[in-house]
Amino acid sequence: MRPIDRDILKLALPSILANITVPLVGMVDMAVAGHLSGSAATLIGGISIGAMLFDLLYWNFGFLRVGTGGLTAQAYGRGDRHYCAETLFRGVGFAWGIAFLMILLQWPFMKLVFAFVDCSEPVRELASKYFMIRIWAAPATLSMMAFKGWFIGMQDTVSSMFTDLIVNLVNIVMSIVLSLGTGIPGFDGIGFEGIAWGTLIAQYSGLTFAICVVAVKYAPSVFHEVRLIELEAAFRGKELRKFVTMNSDLFLRSVGMLIVYIGFTVISAKYGDLMLATGAILMKLLMLFSFFTDGFAYAGEALTGKFIGMQDKPNTRLTVRQTFIWSMGIGLFFILIYYVGGTPIVRLLTSDAEVVDACRKFFIWLLPMPLIGCVTFTWDGIFVGATSSKALRDSSLWAVVGFYSVWFIFVNIFRPDAFGAVHILMLAYFAHLAVRAIYLTLNYRRSILTEPFD
Repeated sequence: MRPIDRDILKLALPSILANITVPLVGMVDMAVAGHLSGSAATLIGGISIGAMLFDLLYWNFGFLRVGTGGLTAQAYGRGDRHYCAETLFRGVGFAWGIAFLMILLQWPFMKLVFAFVDCSEPVRELASKYFMIRIWAAPATLSMMAFKGWFIGMQDTVSSMFTDLIVNLVNIVMSIVLSLGTGIPGFDGIGFEGIAWGTLIAQYSGLTFAICVVAVKYAPSVFHEVRLIELEAAFRGKELRKFVTMNSDLFLRSVGMLIVYIGFTVISAKYGDLMLATGAILMKLLMLFSFFTDGFAYAGEALTGKFIGMQDKPNTRLTVRQTFIWSMGIGLFFILIYYVGGTPIVRLLTSDAEVVDACRKFFIWLLPMPLIGCVTFTWDGIFVGATSSKALRDSSLWAVVGFYSVWFIFVNIFRPDAFGAVHILMLAYFAHLAVRAIYLTLNYRRSILTEPFD
């Protein structure tokens, strides 16, 4: 195996391991809610809506990880440890500022979302309780985005992996213990609120671990010659403007992607509960391969940024090629998984025969999705490493146009029934991935091989 392939696997495998633990947290939270006294449907609904509030809130601030990772990787490649330290300080500082605003505006945000979310009053009450507790984890959650991006930029996905594992494992244990109790006389748990408190404790546990890693592992090599007054410069001057401009582009990229994913859910809901459930399960199935592909996207991000920082164009080109080879191998593997095991996987998610039968009618879409998805997600990582935020922004905005254009054109031409509408919806989702993939492919030479080396 060539050194570049070993480097890719060394960076990708820890990220993949961390990614596959993520779904466990949501499953455990739902299972805990389902075993509390009261209506299981109401309790699970409260968790689902409460979690959705944070998905809407945090999705848009993913630039804290992405932007920090790309800038750090390039500084690492240049051997500029001072800039690495400054980038972490800047990312965490922005995270705390945004978190403060989120806590300050929690009531208006919650009221605004509930103005559009149609749910029963008991579900709304439970979701509000969940939100009002978990919102206090915002400083930890957003700071960890910056820390994880920084670790990836420092070619250290192992520390990022352990941060995620600690968060997820503590979340699972504390949610169970605080909600259901320990079985020891005297503590029977605090019920539904325990799930939110478990998440809050987990987030601060992860943040504490990340800070300890930086203090123990990186303080001697990165921070030992950096004075606090020097880090103040992270919040002024041209580097601050560069950081803000890049992250503004990445913020708009996140908004574009969110518009597509929300649109997918809202449109499928228009065609009844069966189509809503079917669309949700199909998206869950598609997320399975992304957990693996994202690992290689992170590897591409770290190595591309490092080699651009070193001004090493041959290894940058080699990184892109080999990252795609590994990523596309994952895509082909998942086509086989979906072809052979699609129905059994759906049956793990639901025992409802009607839903299983409905999902099977759309399995044809699971076959091309991994290939186009792997191209898109791998390019995302590579462009992040090159800090080519403008191309990422534009690809996402054009993808919104592609998604809704396909939807409106085909719906108005064919006037489909519910099943036909979901087929068109899947086509629109495929189109949005294709637009991103094509746009980034066309910009590869200019944005990756030319501009960073000028």
